[in-house]
Amino acid sequence: MSDEQMEYDIAASLTDNTRYAGFWIRFWAYLADLVIVFSINGILLSPLKFIDGGKPIELGYWTLAGLISVLVLYLYFLLMTKYYGQTLGKMIFGIKVIRKDLKALQWSDIVFRELVGRFFYRVIFIAQLLYIVVAFDGKKQGIHDMISDTRVVHQ
Repeated sequence: MSDEQMEYDIAASLTDNTRYAGFWIRFWAYLADLVIVFSINGILLSPLKFIDGGKPIELGYWTLAGLISVLVLYLYFLLMTKYYGQTLGKMIFGIKVIRKDLKALQWSDIVFRELVGRFFYRVIFIAQLLYIVVAFDGKKQGIHDMISDTRVVHQ
C-alpha cells in the first residue's frame, strides 16, 4: 500500500467521533502479538535443538537463540506497523496506529515508537507500569505514543 493511499484511508476513516483504543483492547492485541511472535520464534529456533545436542550457541555475551528472538520481535512490530499500520494482533481487534497529523507513518515514527519505546519498557522493568497511562489519558496514549505523536484508534 502506498503512503498516499494509506493517508487517504486514514483521513477517510477518521471523523469527529474517532474512538481511541483503550488499555484493555491494546493489552489483548499485544498478547495476541506475543503469541504470534513466540510461534514464529518456535519455528525458527526448533532446528537449533538438533545442533550440538541442543547446547546454546554462544556469541559472546548473547546466545544465537536470544538474538534471533529479539530480532524477530522487533522486526515483527516494526515492519507490520510500518507497512500495515497495525500488527496482526491489532488487526484481530480492529485497531490501528496513526499519526497525529493523519499522514502516513514514517520510519522515524515507527523506530521511536516500536524500538526505543519497547526497549525502554523492557530494560527498565518498573517502566512497564507506565503502560497504565493509556487507561487515564484522554486520547488513550502511552508515553511512547505521546512522544512519537501517534494514536491507536478503532477502525
